[in-house]
Parts: sequence; structure tokens; C-alpha cells
Amino acid sequence: MDHRTKRVAIVGAGTSGVAACKHLLARGFRPVVFDAGASVGGQWTRTLASTRLQSPHVAYRFSDFPWPDSVDWYPRHDQVVDYLAAYARRFAVDERVRFRSTVLAAEFVGDDAADGWERWNGNGEAFGDGSGAWRLTVHHDDTDTTQVYEFDFLILCIGRFSGVPNIPAFPPAGGPDVFRGRVIHSMEFSDMDDADAAALVKGKRVVVVGSGKSAFDIAAECAEANGVEQPCTMICRSPRWLLHDTNVWGKVDIGYIYFTRFAELMVRKPGAGVSSNLLATFLSPLGWLISKLTEAYYKKEIPMEEHGMSPEYGLSKSLSSCLIGMLPERFYDKVKEGSVVIKRSAKSFTFRDDGLVLDDDGGGGGERVVQADLVILATGFRGDEKLRRMFASRRVRDIVAGSPETAAPLYRECVHPRVPQMAVIGYSESATNIQTCEMLAKWVARLLDGAFRLPPVRRMEASVAEWGRYMRRSAGEEHFRRSCLGGVGIWYSDELCRDMGCDPRRKKGLLAEWFQPYGAVDYADIQ
Repeated sequence: MDHRTKRVAIVGAGTSGVAACKHLLARGFRPVVFDAGASVGGQWTRTLASTRLQSPHVAYRFSDFPWPDSVDWYPRHDQVVDYLAAYARRFAVDERVRFRSTVLAAEFVGDDAADGWERWNGNGEAFGDGSGAWRLTVHHDDTDTTQVYEFDFLILCIGRFSGVPNIPAFPPAGGPDVFRGRVIHSMEFSDMDDADAAALVKGKRVVVVGSGKSAFDIAAECAEANGVEQPCTMICRSPRWLLHDTNVWGKVDIGYIYFTRFAELMVRKPGAGVSSNLLATFLSPLGWLISKLTEAYYKKEIPMEEHGMSPEYGLSKSLSSCLIGMLPERFYDKVKEGSVVIKRSAKSFTFRDDGLVLDDDGGGGGERVVQADLVILATGFRGDEKLRRMFASRRVRDIVAGSPETAAPLYRECVHPRVPQMAVIGYSESATNIQTCEMLAKWVARLLDGAFRLPPVRRMEASVAEWGRYMRRSAGEEHFRRSCLGGVGIWYSDELCRDMGCDPRRKKGLLAEWFQPYGAVDYADIQ
């Protein structure tokens, strides 16, 4: 049977969804894409007014689709949306998308004998023996109808930074219900129209809770709206590395320091073998020295120490945990002038009628009260829960996203060894997520086209376990479930290339191969 006649569904029309659709179309498939929004772009269509890319546009791109010459070096969110929309038009992806269509549930129909498999799907192929199918329940907003569809393969491109907010737990009588003001999550704030968001914070005592990039962005926007007359307060527990520039010492791009084959020699990579690990151990002092010099530069250029915002972990671990970003423009100038006030809290906080109570003072004990009219929780998302909620089957919900003690058990960060005829793209993180999404889209398209088969389930699960140990070792107990590929991005792409039968060495010349950063363009000829 011709694989191209098979029915393929893609859920999500963000970065990973449009890439998956494009590469399936290139191989003759006719996928159907469901997206709850009104246009392609995913989370980029629902951002703060000031949101920009965290990397220069030359590093964030599809391999065969350059940015227009007029784009900013760090593109604005609207420029990113325009880029993704242009990509969708160029490759006829937009013709395959059903907008304003929310997938309510996905259920596998057929003989699911996953526990007895020797190979994924029974034979290691995308469609198994052809007897099973995914049944999707979809609500179409335009017609206010709910319909059920069946597909032979399901690709989830739903991301992990939207949908299900991570809300801290509070003790009785200490939660948001006792607060006279308003409490929202950063997701709700980002979903607002720019004018409505500005009006919400104007003239109010705003408190932003969080240590990540979104907390900094929201605090900066509130400071722009209210100035020093009504400063925005940031409650920060664990400061992260937020940089002012990707050039170190004013001339060396950080990619040449951390994202080359030579840099990855200093990392114990999953599945790399004993000799590679011994070499990584031997070179680890060099890696430590490079990171310390780089950290010293950023601490000199950014007044993080002056304001008590030095991260508790090194820059190398931050990159390996995908806990790094770019500072909002003039952020510490706002702190210096008093329009942003930073308060460290090493423990937790609770609500009271007129604001928040910090359970410690960042070093001296006791409690502090922070008065507020509006509290914005920039406390992240429950990507694992978002993934689980896609499925009707309790068995799939229980296994698909792992547990609190494990990362999502996806082979190649994409396929669950015990879930048939399904792939996930865009769940893991990397230094440049768009490149990882595109590589996985190429890998999945070739898998569906029968270009290769997956190995026995036991080998897949052994690989998943080894990558899980790497995540825990490199990111630590608190952050390993982010499934970050930041420190081993080239090695990960090498594995995908070998699966697809492509040469992993993509550059011309020995020096370039070892000492130049890898990017999407290096993989442009893999289709």
C-alpha cells in the first residue's frame, strides 16, 4: 500500500506544526492541520507587546527559507508571525490548516497490544499493520459544531508553554481568594490585546511573581506604563542568566563558545560510549574555565550582583537547562531609577487582603508584606499536563508525559515506545527550538514515508532512559523535566541524521566542522 494515501493529522499550526506539514507535503502526503487560533504562529500570536526573539534572526530560521532583509536583528513578535505565515504560504501549508478548530480528545481505536510489542507498532513502521487509527473529537468555532474524524497517524505540535498554567499551591486562608485585588497568570496577560493589557496595569501597584524571561518582560512593560510613581515589584526566588547581548567580550558570538562540536567534546553525551565520556572528563577543566571567563564578562557588563540577581548556578548549566534568555531593553536602568523594584524570596509567599506576604526576607528571616492591586503569576506552564489532556485513554495519559521523577519518555524526543502511530514535535527545548522542530519534522516525514524503521522497543526504552539520565545530570533535579537539548544539540541532530541515512558531518573543512556553530542552514539539503 502507498503510504502517501494514509490519513495524517497534525494538531497545532505553530512553528513545529507548519514545519511538519511542509515536509509531509513534500513527500506526497495530504495532512490535515487543526489549530484553535485564527492564523498560523501558535504562541507567537499571543505575546506581550514588547516580546522579541531570544536569538538573532540568523540563528532562528528554517533551513530553506531566509528572513527578509528588512527584519530586525532580534525580530519583534509580529515579525516572527509574518515570517511563519510567509513560510506557510510559500509551501502551501496554509491550505491544509483548519483554523478555529480545537481538538478536544484523541483516542486510539484498534488492537493496542503495546505491552507485548517487540517493535514499535508491532513492526517498527509508522502505520503498523494498518488496522489501528486515531479518532479525534474536534470543535469548530466558526460553525459551533463538534465532529469526529479518524486518522492513520497523529502528530502533536502543541508546545509546552501555553494552555495549562502552573499555579503555586497555597495554604488555607493564604491563597488568591483572600486578596481584594486581581490575580492573573502571565498566560492571561499575554492573551490580552496590547491596549487592554496596558490599561490593566496603568496606575496600579503591580506585583510580578517569577524569575524567568516572562517575569522580566512583564515587569518592564509595567514600568513603562507607570514609571517611578507606581513602581512594579518583582518577587524573585531563583535568578536566571538573562543576557544583554549574545556577543561575549564585544566580538565573539556565544555560539562559538557553547554550540560547536568542540564544545560538545567537553560534555558527557548520552549514547556516546566510554571513550567519548573519558575525553569529556579529561576536558572538563577547560569547559569550567571557559564558562567562568564568560560568566565574569557578563557579571561585569550586567549589574546583576549589585541588585542581588546573580544566578546560583553557572552559565553552562543554564544553557544545558534551557534557562537562559535576553534581558528586556534597559531593564536594570529601570531598576536603578526605581520603576522596577526587585525583592528576593528564598522560600514561598502567601496572599492577604491587601497584597502578598513573603515568608522570608532573602537572608534575614521574618516576613515582609508587599502591597498590591494586581498580582501577575509568571510561574510557567504545565506542559506535561497539557500533553496528557489530549488523550481520552487513561493508559496513554498515565505514560505519555512521564512522572515527577522522569522526563517525558519519548524516543528521539518524539515517539513514545508504547503509544502507537503517534509522534510529538516541539516538546523538548534547545538553543534554537525552530531548528530542532524542523529536524524532527524531516525525521517524522521520512519515518511515515517508510525510509527507515524504528528499533526494537527495548532499545528505544534503553535510549529514553539514557537520555533521561543525561537530562537529570546536566539540568539538575529541579529542571531536568524540561527535556533540554541545549548542551548536546549537535549530537542530537547527529542521531537524527544517522536514522535518516544522512551524513552527520555537514560542514566543509575540518576547522569549520569542529569550531563553527551549527545552524539550520547546515541541514538544508536534508528534505
